[in-house]
Amino acid sequence: MLDEIRSILIQIGEDPTRNGLINTPKRVDHALRFLTSGYRMNPEQLLNSALFDVAYDEMVIVKDIEMFSLCEHHLLPFFGKCHVAYIPNGRIIGLSKIPRLVDMYARRLQVQERLTMQVAETINEKISPKGVAVVVEAQHLCMIMRGVEKQHSIAVTSSMLGAFKDNQNTRNEFLNLINRH
Repeated sequence: MLDEIRSILIQIGEDPTRNGLINTPKRVDHALRFLTSGYRMNPEQLLNSALFDVAYDEMVIVKDIEMFSLCEHHLLPFFGKCHVAYIPNGRIIGLSKIPRLVDMYARRLQVQERLTMQVAETINEKISPKGVAVVVEAQHLCMIMRGVEKQHSIAVTSSMLGAFKDNQNTRNEFLNLINRH
C-alpha cells in the first residue's frame, strides 16, 4: 500500500520525498490498518467468552460509547456516541464486550445505518434477548468538511428489535435513560 499512498501524494501535487512527507506513506498505512481492524475480528470470538446465564430480566444499558469509523463513500471519519440496551432472556453479555462489539463494526468502512443494525442484530443473535435497542449519534466529516459543509449537524440512527420495537413504554424508557446527563 506504500506505493499507492506515494502515488496519491504525487497526484495531488505533493512531493513524497519532501522532509515532512517521507514517512507519511508508512503512517497512513498503519492508520488505515488500525481503522479497518474490525475486518480481522468476528463477533463469535469477541463475545463467546463473555456470555453468561443469569436470571435478570430488567433493561441493561451501556450508553455514551465513543465511536469512530470511516465513511465508505469518502473514506472520511465519522464519530460520535453509541447507546446500546437489551432486556435479557436468561443470558447476558459481559458489559465490556458491548463497547468492543461497537468498535469491531466501527473499524470497518461503514455507513452509520449499517453499523447501528449490525450491533443490534449481533446481540439479538448471540443471546436472544427480549429486545435490543441501539442508537448512534454521529458527526460526519464528509458533511462537515466538504459537500453541504454543515458543521453542527448530527446524524441519529436507531435499531429497535423485540420489546423495544413492539412496546412504546419500553422504547420510551430507553430513550429517556440515554438522554439523562
